[in-house]
Amino acid sequence: MRIQFCGAARTVTGSAHLLTLDDGYTILLDCGLYQGHEAELKGFNRQWYFKPEALDAVVLSHAHIDHSGRLPKLVKDGFDNVIHSTHATRSLCSIMLLDSAHIQQYDAEYYNRKHKPKEPRQPLYTSRDVHQTMGRFAGFAYDKWFRLRPDVEVLFRDAGHILGSASVTLRIRQGNRHVTIGFTGDIGRPDRPILRDPQPMPEVDYLICESTYGDKDHEEKPREMERLLQVIRHTCVEKKGRLLIPAFSVGRTQEIVYMLDQLANAGRLPRIPVYVDSPLAVNATTIYGAHPECYDEELEEYLLTDDNPFGFNGLTYIRSVEASKALNYSEEPCIIISSAGMMQAGRVKHHLYHSIENPKNTILIVGYCTPDTPGGQLRRGARQIRLFGEWKQVRAEVVIMDSFSAHADRHEILDFISNQKGHARKIFLVHGEYDKQTALRELLYRHGHKQVEIPELGEEVKL
Repeated sequence: MRIQFCGAARTVTGSAHLLTLDDGYTILLDCGLYQGHEAELKGFNRQWYFKPEALDAVVLSHAHIDHSGRLPKLVKDGFDNVIHSTHATRSLCSIMLLDSAHIQQYDAEYYNRKHKPKEPRQPLYTSRDVHQTMGRFAGFAYDKWFRLRPDVEVLFRDAGHILGSASVTLRIRQGNRHVTIGFTGDIGRPDRPILRDPQPMPEVDYLICESTYGDKDHEEKPREMERLLQVIRHTCVEKKGRLLIPAFSVGRTQEIVYMLDQLANAGRLPRIPVYVDSPLAVNATTIYGAHPECYDEELEEYLLTDDNPFGFNGLTYIRSVEASKALNYSEEPCIIISSAGMMQAGRVKHHLYHSIENPKNTILIVGYCTPDTPGGQLRRGARQIRLFGEWKQVRAEVVIMDSFSAHADRHEILDFISNQKGHARKIFLVHGEYDKQTALRELLYRHGHKQVEIPELGEEVKL
């Protein structure tokens, strides 16, 4: 049996890990899109370390595009077996993959129109490929073993990262014994709103573990709502400016809206307009409402007093391009929540362009951003950034609140895998930058974990 690390190796995106059993049966854990501009990964999304048509199964941890975004490309290139996920992940993928296809089609058309290349650029896949892909999905519940074949069982446990996210445990029978392989997917955080806390995985022989925040601890949660309210008052009431919150359409946006809903119901939210400017976020919020099986007890109790935790007076969900553009020319104090979270694409990039040079405004960064994106540059304190080919001076305030992160920090990762100490023969760190991974490896060693490896992209390990 062997594992090949086909993505998210020493980087935080493009998750894909290929498990090959002794008889040649193959299982792909995740099939994510690479989202970044590292020179050595140019062309990653169009290439495979395996033959798609030869794959026997895909097991998907969750719907984020860096974990699911190449599935239509996989199907387009010949995969014709089953994609296994939780029910909520299947629902989210139906909108997220379609959104990804539309973006790629638009980008290709725009590039071809502007540059008129001899060989027109083609999208990785189209909406038609997405429709074919969704026909390959099969949904499964948490905490119930199901079979890929008679000797291979799979268990999904709630990872508490986004709606439907799961850790994956594989139990493989070899003669009279079982080998267990675990994949954390993206580990969520305890005590987050909306979703249940991450549930511990069964003890496994080999563990593939994420490491996004392997070198840091997040801000404590109890200050979160008060600090958000402080930023709102400072920006929108005192400075009479605009608060721009770049947020991923799935997960982060719903958390922020839910928090604003609580503030509004308590009479503490200033009377200013709040806009959610992302068609994908609008659709995702609808799906959140359709999957109460993922809610934590706090939200279940809240629903007894407010049957719509994602809506309040003053909140507007924006779908049309025209309404989105109009926001850029409005001078009213307001809050704009828009995707994408790293500010490298989407409507938020236009809002950033129109907001960044006004000192009345605030850019509130609420999650991880890869270093080469506009968000990553702002996190590092850049005084100017390039947007749409133009250098813009950073005069707006930039505030960072990592307490909103949906990724576990280093000690939350340590707690999540604590039951693997003395059981896991090897831990493989993935989905993290190399310096973060080396820091986490040292932390794991200090806490009694023995074999911790940081695989390179394409590396194959025999188990």
